[in-house]
Amino acid sequence: MQKKVHAIGRTDIGRVRATNQDSMLVENERGIFIVADGMGGHAGGEIASRICIEQVHREILDKIEPLLVQGSKKHPDPTLLNNLAHSINYASAKIYEHSLEDPSLRGMGTTATVVKIVDGYAYCAHVGDSRFYLVRAGFLYQLTFDHSLVNEQVRAGILTPEEAEVHHLKNVITRSVGYQEEEDVDTLCVRLEKGDFLLLCSDGLHGKINDIELSQISSKRGVAAVQELVDLANERGGEDNITLIIAEVQEFSSAS
Repeated sequence: MQKKVHAIGRTDIGRVRATNQDSMLVENERGIFIVADGMGGHAGGEIASRICIEQVHREILDKIEPLLVQGSKKHPDPTLLNNLAHSINYASAKIYEHSLEDPSLRGMGTTATVVKIVDGYAYCAHVGDSRFYLVRAGFLYQLTFDHSLVNEQVRAGILTPEEAEVHHLKNVITRSVGYQEEEDVDTLCVRLEKGDFLLLCSDGLHGKINDIELSQISSKRGVAAVQELVDLANERGGEDNITLIIAEVQEFSSAS
């Protein structure tokens, strides 16, 4: 049996913002899923997240897909992790170059949470405070670390998680794609099991819905929970753009 992952995604402007600076990519055939949450005035965030999606996708097709044709590999494969991280930094350089050409776009950037499915493993590269979750047997696991000021203070013992949730600087991130030519990129690899759900989302969603709700609703509704969860984030204020991808790990015979 081979593992197959099927995903549905949605991005929503929310109820307050004039534009949607989030971007996403769902490509089920190749198992590529990306969420990017842009930031920057004068449409900078919208441009940054779009460039990020386009360039990361191109790098995966040009640099990673050809490696997979060569046959099976041992997992986790450090070459795949390095190439996935490089795809984000390639996008970072392109965004940075674009900002130098237009003074009104200086300082623009974006988060990037990128997942590539390979042989039943989820490879992830990540910058910023968008998140990658695994829901397994009803339990939710946050696999990525938020690169945010308050989260780093929580890790240092300066703030409690409860204080961080209501902190006035909770949306200040410490790493972004495009603010400079190259950024430190976190990578990880997780082995998938049938019935797992993978969630990628921007802070417009995870800032409004707690872990228990994410776990319960996604476990019960599967990929159909995308609409319900986005609507719930809007009902609770929708002050930010909202983006969510849910992928279900299925199985099918190699002969099918």
